[in-house]
Amino acid sequence: MNIKAITGLSLALLSGGSLLAQEGLTVADSIRKAWRDQAGLRAGQAMVESRQAEAEGTRDLRLPSLTLQAQGIRTNEPMMAFGIKLNQARITAADFNPDSLNHPDAIGAYGGSAVLQQPLYTGGRITAARRAGDFMAQAEVASQERRKQEAAQAVVEAYFGTQVAEQALLWVEDSRTWIQGMEDFVGARVKQGLMLESELQRLKAFHAQIDAQKADVTKQVHAARSGLGLLTGTGPVEGPLATPLEPTDPPASLPAGVRGDLVAADLEARAAAEGAKAAKGNLMPEVGVELGAGTLHHSWSDKGNWTWAGVGVKWKVFSAPDQAKARAARAQERAAREMRDFKQQQAEHEIRVAREGVLAAQARYAAAKESLAAAEESKRLREARHKEGLAPLIEVLDAEAAVQGARTLILQSLFDLRVSRASLDLATGTPIEGVKP
Repeated sequence: MNIKAITGLSLALLSGGSLLAQEGLTVADSIRKAWRDQAGLRAGQAMVESRQAEAEGTRDLRLPSLTLQAQGIRTNEPMMAFGIKLNQARITAADFNPDSLNHPDAIGAYGGSAVLQQPLYTGGRITAARRAGDFMAQAEVASQERRKQEAAQAVVEAYFGTQVAEQALLWVEDSRTWIQGMEDFVGARVKQGLMLESELQRLKAFHAQIDAQKADVTKQVHAARSGLGLLTGTGPVEGPLATPLEPTDPPASLPAGVRGDLVAADLEARAAAEGAKAAKGNLMPEVGVELGAGTLHHSWSDKGNWTWAGVGVKWKVFSAPDQAKARAARAQERAAREMRDFKQQQAEHEIRVAREGVLAAQARYAAAKESLAAAEESKRLREARHKEGLAPLIEVLDAEAAVQGARTLILQSLFDLRVSRASLDLATGTPIEGVKP
């Protein structure tokens, strides 16, 4: 490829046109694929469902419980034998004989019972546990949204890292084509006795370096596509990537974003506060009602039936373990509040750093464009002078090395700019690349 074609290739990138902007996979499609297919995010969704199920369980603590029991027994233990006969409603005067009482015959029985229990007052423990469960379920949902945004940022990095590697490979191919042309030109001059053999050998050495560079960049392309496939859950990505590497200008006003991790931290703090209330409720009196019915059979028709109903109060006036749990719950509440405050401060720091990162990346990109234009012009002039016999070959090779360095710089600066914008979106809670769940 000649100098004019190389310059046109560079200007196409610098003017905002993508060298890879064909019909193919967009970065938005890649993000949505990751949200849908990535195993790590599916595991996070399973955690959300687990928390929601736990929350449903805590909400059901206020409902009555029904316990059914069936039993069969055979014993000659004196007290149990007498009690079984009494429950079977078949006590007779003979059963009060001391010999029968002290040495009863073995007796068998079968029966069952049903018990309905309804808590009336638990010191606020059930209400606090229900609210804590709801807060934790909501916190897990917010954490999952944050995990999705973090996955989106990783996809952006892998997606444009792939584009950078592929553009570098294209430019390596351009360099190989250029060096082959130079070898043909110098080889012809050597045959004519107008140039030294050493210059041709120098070009061949430079050609070998470019071949090695191509092998390295090819490996980077394969690794980048494999990494993108890992994030999207689809295996190594094939086909073109359609989203331009150079970002478009951001909108004048960005929508207000909400960071899922900050929402989760606040909800976890609220859940911890409710957990402390629940632990305190363990030290309060409990009031409940119990209804029950039972039956015990000697035979199908020979049986005893009974029912009961009662209201009871239970109060652990002193319980060292429950008091220790209450202290631990209060400490967990303080820890959750402090963690919430720290995460808020951390978020403010990340926003400041991300904004500075975007400004720095923009400055590096502007400088890289100027550097590339200057390097390509210098190469063009030196190559023309070399063909006229006015400049040594080493100057042309130095100019080519400068162009390669400038290309590397512009690709790195474009990559940094794209990733830094995604980092700013992640820090502020703005949808990355405008993609919403």
